[in-house]
Amino acid sequence: MPSKERNVTSIMLNLLAERNVYWMFDCGEGTQHQVLRAPVKIGKLEKLFITHLHGDHIYGLPGLLTSRSYQGGDTPFAIYGPKGIKAFIDTALQISDAHLTYELTVHEFSEPAVHTLFEDDQFQVIIAPLVHRVNSYGYRIVEKPVAGKLDAMKLKQLGIESGPIYGKIKRGEAVTLADGTVLSPEQFIGPSYDGRVVTILGDTQPCDNVLLLADKAEVLVHEATFAEQRKELAAKYDHSTAMDAARAAKKAGAKSLLLTHISSRYPGEQAEQLVAEARQVHADTHLAHDHYRFEIPGRRRTS
Repeated sequence: MPSKERNVTSIMLNLLAERNVYWMFDCGEGTQHQVLRAPVKIGKLEKLFITHLHGDHIYGLPGLLTSRSYQGGDTPFAIYGPKGIKAFIDTALQISDAHLTYELTVHEFSEPAVHTLFEDDQFQVIIAPLVHRVNSYGYRIVEKPVAGKLDAMKLKQLGIESGPIYGKIKRGEAVTLADGTVLSPEQFIGPSYDGRVVTILGDTQPCDNVLLLADKAEVLVHEATFAEQRKELAAKYDHSTAMDAARAAKKAGAKSLLLTHISSRYPGEQAEQLVAEARQVHADTHLAHDHYRFEIPGRRRTS
């Protein structure tokens, strides 16, 4: 439930630097109101990923979709979610006689196995089922490695114009010129960088797929509905404690852990109890709150 201090779930992945868009994960009630107070433009939303169909993760969708039409959202918008999300969206739009000014595509899934949901030349999104009262999923967003750029100006300074030599060097091949000069790729190609991994989970009990999705992630976003003293209650309602999240992050080798989905039982400073418990297991743990921002570390050079 929302409280005076904490709204229900919606997470934004800022990809402005990578593709000039945002990706959203879940859209609880009141999301569009929160966006008005954030440096985020709904018109730049490219994709929305739903973890599961409980109301605190989807009740903000109708308002978000219609408001996007009035806030410069004329580019295609894709929604990915468990089977049933399309019926929810279609019903809401039809009954309210809403008309969107952009192309909306809804991709439903119900596969019980780990699989790739989306992939292009920049990112791969992998999903896996979790353990919750309804079908719930986690997302592993994998940034693909960035190859070093060819320094064409440096080649031109040697009198070499664009052509087959450029292609060979790009492929990592050494080139021998007519005068015997050897051009090695290292001379003309900048550093390459490893891609980053962000894992965002829906509601879940501890399970093996959490570890699979979070393996060596830069950031793991994990629910922490309860403190450890309520572990039995967490298990009863298919949720996790903050220490469950920390144990998963440590075992998976995730660098940073963000705790979300905090029960209204922990208002104000009481929520700090959760992060204190989690840090006993995983030191780099942070407690998310409304409008909280976490900067994902920059790409690392390929060793």
